[in-house]
Amino acid sequence: MMAVIDDILTNNSESHLPGEAKKILKSLVSSWSDVDSNALQVIPINGAMTNEVFQINLLTKTGELQHKVLVRLYGQGVDIFFNRDDEIQTFECMSKHGQGPRLLAGFSKGRIEEFIPARTLSAGDLKDPEISALIAAKLREFNDLDMPSPKKVHLWNKLRNWVKEAESLCSPEETKVFRLDALKEEILELERELSRDHQLVGFCHNDLHYANIMINEETRSITIIDYEYASYNPVAYDLANHFCEMASNYHSKEPHILDYSRYPGNEPSDLEVEHLLKDIEKYTLACHLFWGLWGMISEHVNKIDFKYMEFSRQRFQQYWLQKSTLLENSGASPPV
Repeated sequence: MMAVIDDILTNNSESHLPGEAKKILKSLVSSWSDVDSNALQVIPINGAMTNEVFQINLLTKTGELQHKVLVRLYGQGVDIFFNRDDEIQTFECMSKHGQGPRLLAGFSKGRIEEFIPARTLSAGDLKDPEISALIAAKLREFNDLDMPSPKKVHLWNKLRNWVKEAESLCSPEETKVFRLDALKEEILELERELSRDHQLVGFCHNDLHYANIMINEETRSITIIDYEYASYNPVAYDLANHFCEMASNYHSKEPHILDYSRYPGNEPSDLEVEHLLKDIEKYTLACHLFWGLWGMISEHVNKIDFKYMEFSRQRFQQYWLQKSTLLENSGASPPV
């Protein structure tokens, strides 16, 4: 779900990197005459919940910083959530569109990327009206991209597949507590309710939290990174997911705790905007199911220190609490 490029802890050892990555790195920089290929400064980047990410400082023979690159090591078990080949294709296509870092090299367990001279946003940045406007403009540009993947809604089949994965991994008690048996019908109901002829379908990031957004302080330009979950979907869903992520602070002492008082709630001033906001509100329900299932599966396949089940409990709780309010003629169900 996340690869956070801040809170850096310096570690001058290469021991964190697999031999394959070190070999490719040294081969890559051997053509750079101003870099000592035997002097690589490795800096782990904290906060990742899917991959391990490292900043690599490339030094001259006199020890001066000359270049930076990023090494991303793929997390174990996360291929359940997305197709890695599709994600790399998206990454390469985004790079060609000038939308993100360039792919410098790939290897079996990860890849080497261009280092972007920008900072990752913090949770507090999303409250800044100027930054929010910059994100909105960039996301509109992102949604309008012409990408090679099938131009159809992927959300509903993805949710159904994740329910199956969760059922195969979870204990009977977990299945009962999180009411997995009810989710198939819930997904069908949401699909019927939200699949409208007028909805705009575009290329969506599907995971636009603050740590997947970078800003260049000098140019004020925004870069959206990490396309693991990207696919064509309703644009309202992408916006809903971004709004839901405003409840998160993944750099707090309890990163799994969500605070929905931070969810934006300004009154619309235009009829077209009002219709869009109503669609966004309804799609928050799909977001809660999406990341609730993600958390349940991650608990069983990911070794990163994060309270996935508690995170899922909060997402499903929000789903059941909000459903009767957001969907007309829907009976309320008790929260988890």
